[in-house]
Amino acid sequence: MKVLVTGVTGQLGHDCVEELQRRGIECRGVSSKDFSLTDAAKAREVVTAYAPDVVMHCAAWTAVDKAESERETCEEVNAGGTRIMAEICRDLGAKMIYISTDYVFPGTGTEPWQTDSPKAPCNAYGASKLHGEQAVQELLDQYFIVRISWVFGINGKNFIRTMLRLSENHDKLTVVDDQVGSPTYTRDLAVLLADMAASDKYGVYHATNEGYCSWAEFAAEIFRQAGKATVVEPVPSTAYPTPAVRPKNSRMSKAGLDAAGFHRLPAWQDAVGRYLQELSNEG
Repeated sequence: MKVLVTGVTGQLGHDCVEELQRRGIECRGVSSKDFSLTDAAKAREVVTAYAPDVVMHCAAWTAVDKAESERETCEEVNAGGTRIMAEICRDLGAKMIYISTDYVFPGTGTEPWQTDSPKAPCNAYGASKLHGEQAVQELLDQYFIVRISWVFGINGKNFIRTMLRLSENHDKLTVVDDQVGSPTYTRDLAVLLADMAASDKYGVYHATNEGYCSWAEFAAEIFRQAGKATVVEPVPSTAYPTPAVRPKNSRMSKAGLDAAGFHRLPAWQDAVGRYLQELSNEG
């Protein structure tokens, strides 16, 4: 099996390549230095030359707030770029794993979203990722759509790094407590994606670390495990207005993973501890 991973310079792409290499699976990671997601000819040239059996499409426009003012560009990358990759996979007969987001849902209520729950993105980023999902489903039969949220990994910026940095010179931090979801540790997700790549259990899945929390609870657990004295003061989302509306309910059901026989990711608190150790090892 040969696997091509897009977005190798990002948190998830980096860990996917490391996990595939650990398993002895032939793989290649590509980034914008190899081709732009919106350059169909160059993308086809590079991917076809490698002739992968599986494409893990981790690359995306992820600047959620910036997407509100640059909707067209975000759409070109997340929807148009995904359609290009899906067309290439179709022509090569390759499987495609597309990384999506809880932002395809409206973000209301308190019940976990099922994979087939009604879609109604509350911002431009979510809409672009939904359109990417639709392109994959339109063009392919051999696909995995994997929705995630609140991502953190060693190779990039994330909430945990930000909290640790702020704790260096803040005794107290205000963090929103009315947005609830699940963190996703890219090392754990990479294991699942590698399992999927080796299978034919195609479909749509939700894959975050187990358990739910608010951002404030997430921050408090980070400080607890890191031995920081910084106090977290919970505040409503209205205290931090942003260009893009954020979903208040990012809970997602993992019933699909269970039905397919895939292992759920470990508890998010456990993932935080292992990530803090990874950061410590990094120095």
